Amino acid sequence: MGVNKILTLGAALVLTAVTTASAASLTGAGSSFVYPLFTKVFSEYGKSGDSVNYQSVGSGAGQNQLKGRVVDFGATDVPIPAADVDGYPGKVLTIPVAMGAVVISYNIPGVDSNLKFNGKVLADIYLGKIKLWNDPALVKLNAGVKLPALPITVAHRSDGSGTTGVFTDYLSKVSSEWKTKVGSATSVQWPTGLGAKGTDGVSGVVKSTPGAIGYIELTYALNNKIDFGLVQNRTGAYIKPTIAGVQSAAANVVIPTSGIISLTNAGGASTYPISTFSYAIFYQDQKYGNRTADQAKALKKMLNYVVTTGQDYSEALYYAPLPSAAQGRARAIIGTMTYGGKSF
Repeated sequence: MGVNKILTLGAALVLTAVTTASAASLTGAGSSFVYPLFTKVFSEYGKSGDSVNYQSVGSGAGQNQLKGRVVDFGATDVPIPAADVDGYPGKVLTIPVAMGAVVISYNIPGVDSNLKFNGKVLADIYLGKIKLWNDPALVKLNAGVKLPALPITVAHRSDGSGTTGVFTDYLSKVSSEWKTKVGSATSVQWPTGLGAKGTDGVSGVVKSTPGAIGYIELTYALNNKIDFGLVQNRTGAYIKPTIAGVQSAAANVVIPTSGIISLTNAGGASTYPISTFSYAIFYQDQKYGNRTADQAKALKKMLNYVVTTGQDYSEALYYAPLPSAAQGRARAIIGTMTYGGKSF
């Protein structure tokens, strides 16, 4: 082997060693809603050298793990409640990272995926007031559909869940009775039904239980071949959950400087009414505990990837890519990160 080839090989080995040594390992936890997308995005991102270990434990647990500084970032489908913000040991930033639809899934033998629901009917089902699939209220919405006299088994999340937060936020907007009796939160006192952990758990209950109804993310319904229905929006139209319906919801709101806004029951003739952003949460000042400046830079780099290049993987997994306004807002917020009070 010639001298030049030896030197070239030696340089390559040194470069590989340096790259390996400088590779960062980041951890995150939270939303199961965004888990299928994050799995793909972080797999692709890992090809650059840095790795991201994300645990789908639910939005509530993700918020708690960030609060305890156990993870580099959390993921949640609803923002940290205002009453809880002061309990965090530092200022938390929130950025949109994904958009998707919460669908009304069901298992009714002989009925396909075109069943219609409106806000009042959904609230009454989850309040325990509508108990049978052939209830007059459902029959009226679904003329021509032969609904069986089958008991409705309500499935809901048993863990702290951003998907629950989104669904109950929607119900609180369309039903004053729901707002008064139950309200909106990641965990609520359910009037009826069976609890299951995670979106996988709710999907499992619905798929295995004739007569069941549940609220799950669109990609879980499609991947598990679970029927789901149309939901009436503010204009009176019954809309099937699609990427276009979610994009319409985002197009009809203005994203504030905080990066946080609800998409449920948004305006627009083609808007799917149970649409949502999913968010990443992290500390503005990254100098805490034993964190190094390199860890802070790695987190910043990864977050910028998620809200830009990472959006390219959204549609194939039935998420809606962030619109340019949301991407711009997210990048501006990421840009305010500091380390020891200094920008980096």
